[in-house]
Amino acid sequence: MDVTNYTEISLPIDHVRLVGELYIPPRAKALIVFSQNCGNNRFSVRNRQVANYLQKRNFGTLLFDLLTPEEDTKKRMDIDLLTKRLIEVTEYLEALSTTKHIPIGYFGVSIGAASAIKASIKHPEIFGIVAKGGRLDLVGNDLAKVNVPILLIVGALNENTLQLNQVTFQELNCDKKLEVVPGAYNSFKELGAMEKVSELSTNWFKNYLPIQKAV
Repeated sequence: MDVTNYTEISLPIDHVRLVGELYIPPRAKALIVFSQNCGNNRFSVRNRQVANYLQKRNFGTLLFDLLTPEEDTKKRMDIDLLTKRLIEVTEYLEALSTTKHIPIGYFGVSIGAASAIKASIKHPEIFGIVAKGGRLDLVGNDLAKVNVPILLIVGALNENTLQLNQVTFQELNCDKKLEVVPGAYNSFKELGAMEKVSELSTNWFKNYLPIQKAV
């Protein structure tokens, strides 16, 4: 990818400064924002693998830290804080001249998937969500309010998360699909697992891309 398409962004939120890496290719199909409950989201090897796969198919990406490294241990379970910050990041992108005309989707991991789902209730213009190993139980009663198409991806060998996703899947009233990756745990470190996640995610976003108006 052309390095000139990368921009580091730094946002003052809640008296801290949060950092992200924004990639916008020419004529981007959409912008996928990554949501994970840690202070080093943008350095995650597996997140970057999915981001690179999307970028090669002309999707923009934002790898963004919703927590600072100092907050990482104490606040990674704070679903309300994570959701609030994801909403603020989304509103920043919707006001930014280079991204305001680009459809936005979410790729959420674990608790970050729950915050992505909750944020989409406040921002129903989000066109699609992928939840990898998502803690959908943390969304609570808000699950029934979701209208954004959601793809749930779970490793077949992680029985607890699989069962959790199977139960919460029934509570979703939106377009939805549950994909189980054979031979994979929730970390998806197994050979070929992340390639499958990347393929499934990209196809989901492609299927729900909105028709863009000329600007």
